[in-house]
Amino acid sequence: MSTAVLTGPSAAGPASTLAADLRALGFDVAEADTPEAVAARLAQVPPAERVALVDRRFLGHRHALRLALTDPRFDTAAIPGALSATAAGRPALLRALAAVSGARPAPSGGATSLPAPTRVGGAGLDELPDPHIPSAGGRAGLDRSRVVRSATRTAAADIPLPDALADALGPAGAEPHRPELGVLVATVPTDETARQAAAEAIAAVDEESIRLRSAVKSRDGFFTTHFISPYSRYIARWCARRGLTPNQVTTASLLVALIAAGCAATGTRGGFVAAGVLLLASFVLDCTDGQLARYSLQYSTLGAWLDATFDRVKEYAYYAGLALGAARGGDDVWALALGAMVLQTCRHVVDFAFNEANHDASANTSPTAALSGRLDSVGWTVWARRMIVLPIGERWALIAVLTAATTPRTTFVVLLIGCGLAACYTTAGRVLRSLTRKARRTDRAARALDELCDSGPLAEAAARPLARFTRALPVFAPPALALAGGAVLTATAALAPRGSWGVPLAALVYVFTSAAAVSRPLKGPLDWLVPPLFRAAEYGTVLALAAVSQVNGALPAAFGLVAAVAYHHYDTVYRIRGGTGAPPRALVRAAGGHEGRALVVAVLAAACGHHSGFAVALTVLAVCLALLVLAESIRFWVSSSAPAVHDETGEPA
Repeated sequence: MSTAVLTGPSAAGPASTLAADLRALGFDVAEADTPEAVAARLAQVPPAERVALVDRRFLGHRHALRLALTDPRFDTAAIPGALSATAAGRPALLRALAAVSGARPAPSGGATSLPAPTRVGGAGLDELPDPHIPSAGGRAGLDRSRVVRSATRTAAADIPLPDALADALGPAGAEPHRPELGVLVATVPTDETARQAAAEAIAAVDEESIRLRSAVKSRDGFFTTHFISPYSRYIARWCARRGLTPNQVTTASLLVALIAAGCAATGTRGGFVAAGVLLLASFVLDCTDGQLARYSLQYSTLGAWLDATFDRVKEYAYYAGLALGAARGGDDVWALALGAMVLQTCRHVVDFAFNEANHDASANTSPTAALSGRLDSVGWTVWARRMIVLPIGERWALIAVLTAATTPRTTFVVLLIGCGLAACYTTAGRVLRSLTRKARRTDRAARALDELCDSGPLAEAAARPLARFTRALPVFAPPALALAGGAVLTATAALAPRGSWGVPLAALVYVFTSAAAVSRPLKGPLDWLVPPLFRAAEYGTVLALAAVSQVNGALPAAFGLVAAVAYHHYDTVYRIRGGTGAPPRALVRAAGGHEGRALVVAVLAAACGHHSGFAVALTVLAVCLALLVLAESIRFWVSSSAPAVHDETGEPA
């Protein structure tokens, strides 16, 4: 159990509920009066436990304490009057405590400093509204034109110890996270006037309503925001009050989606209707798990892995269920199902690669980005632009309705058209931004793009001798080389007769163009296009070869192979987003890299593309790759070194 140490002068006025609030948040409560006593008390806490320091005079909402003291994503966090540190943050806390102990003068009676307001949420107490005066909107407690003045602070020695430590943590190497409190109150009043003002401010805020609203992403799609979140947040609260965890809700969402896929696989109208309803139910639970995590601050590395991968597993399993259902009715739509998966995965790689290339670039501005910012000020354009990109809420709603009302073929055709238009819109906008901005890409961004490329031993070996020739090529050479090599390979795979050895020759050309594309650091304005071009070439080649072979079972086997490789690429993305880098090079080499896998599939198609051995070979390759990447992925994400990556951006998925 975590330990909270109460320090500072005793609170005046009515008995404080602070200790009870801390116990409700899962803390053992101890007391220490001086910095030296605090240090001694912290030394008694087991090294693996979280610790918190809270001033005895603290007044505020329990959820403000929850945000600062229990969020597992941050090593240190602070609000006025309270500070917490995990096991990783405790050494910095002890260094800060030693520094503060040596600098704090002994209190001197009557000495005062310049007046300074205590803090409530993001504002001083002198900025708080009078809760009894109606605001312009007619509600009491929200009119900031009326303020309550706080009393003066006493000597510097009386500044709350948690606040002094929070200020010292930066120089100690652990700048604390300071959660956005909004209207939530967190303050250390120094006299009765300030205490009364804080108490009135606390009473004026509906803490539970704020907590519910904060459980929802601030930026999300239109369908999710207006049709799911208004009630899924209450499901999240219901789950929290019954002790359910986000991981349990995530697993339930997966199970519901798999049942939906099973219903679709029946090929009956009733099965399709049930599949559509269950897919929407799965999405409700998918929203609920994240809201439950934010509502109760239950973040974990295992939860990060489940959240990062299950959305893709659910959607692609549903595609397979639709294809199986169509096959029962005599309609082969496996090529459409695989095409939908290829398109959706490439869209995601475009998103990830663009963001990785630009999120820490210097001078990162462009006229296109400025225009986008101006459009955001026009309310309806925000929702229109979010809907155009067909994020997960709109996409799953579209799939569910089409599944229930039409056929699998119609569903996939409409989905491919919608996702294709969305991909053109987003990619064109990002290309324009990249061409017009004068950003300088960092070494970290170039390294991330290189890891996203998933180059194997063949490209790695060929890149070294090619590097001296590619240095003199124009700035747009890497994406041009990737596009040219990928186009040659996929076009040959699609147009050559089955069993042609021209496809392996094109794959060899692809190996060398891929090596040339990554032979120098990817810092050009359009170099973020290289990873998605590699994905499109590899996946498109597998799709084309399976379709051209006309071998029974080849397309379902190709679907499984692309699914296994796509999982590896998503796993790479979330590791990079967590700051731990790509999977081990040994795994990437063992998996062959994108160019190695493309060459292997091309050789298999030429050698046995006329008979069922091709489908068997693709199935064996898919199983081997799945076992390889899943074993390493599970090992990593359940280890203590895995990052807690949770998507709070609201970017369309």
